[in-house]
Amino acid sequence: MMNLHPPSSGPLALPCARPAERQTVVLLHASASSGRQWDALGERLRPRFDVVAIDLHGHGHQEAWADDRAMSLDDEASLVLPVLKRAGAAHLIGHSYGGAVAMHVACRHPHLVRSLAVYEPVLFRLLADHEPQGTAIRAGLEAFSLIGFLMDGGCTTEAARTFVDYWSGPHAWDSLPPQLQRPVLASMASVCQQFHVVCDESLPSERLAGLTMASLCLSGSRTTAATARIAQLLQALMPAAQHLQLPGMGHMGPVTHAAAVNDQLAAFLDLHAHSACGPR
Repeated sequence: MMNLHPPSSGPLALPCARPAERQTVVLLHASASSGRQWDALGERLRPRFDVVAIDLHGHGHQEAWADDRAMSLDDEASLVLPVLKRAGAAHLIGHSYGGAVAMHVACRHPHLVRSLAVYEPVLFRLLADHEPQGTAIRAGLEAFSLIGFLMDGGCTTEAARTFVDYWSGPHAWDSLPPQLQRPVLASMASVCQQFHVVCDESLPSERLAGLTMASLCLSGSRTTAATARIAQLLQALMPAAQHLQLPGMGHMGPVTHAAAVNDQLAAFLDLHAHSACGPR
């Protein structure tokens, strides 16, 4: 869920008039990142698709959530739905927190989603619902409880260090150059909001099982215990989806192994993009 890219210059604009044969791909980034995370994939897809990389609340050029009411997945979806509606339906790709938003949109608005591809969606509430006393969920909750405690005490750098090291291993924060640490520090308040969102909101198992659009669930072989267990739950709950574990990758596979992950995503889109006029 960490950022390895500078803030984006804003969401990529969807052309006013699209040729009938062109379809739209919507890209959703991880926490502490921005739409720029998907630059390489966007360049690869743009000759064949209209590509829209969206900045979620508090990231890139999107304002942070400032309402007194707690933010919800519906609030994040409100940034995505106008693009989907304008396209008629679109292919939806998300990583980490962006994957959780993508799955929420697919469950709530399946008629707007042509296909769904996610890399390790952080569905912590789904994990807690199935294994409330499990070691995987406890480790994640402990890490983010510490992050919240540090943020409340004004220790933003230590909170960012805990966040990055949880997802990418010990000393990962210290290995980041200052230009990559700065956007993480700037987004830590939003990261805490997002963690509460994915812990508070559940995706009903029956909705996941009922998804009929072509779906791809990717995970890394060297990820955290929580996201590894979430991947196993999704495989059980979504038997019709394609599930792939990519060797040697951690939670940040779409950034650290972008070419290999993008190969999988592009192949999935090639297979499903023009097989139907809309979502199944």
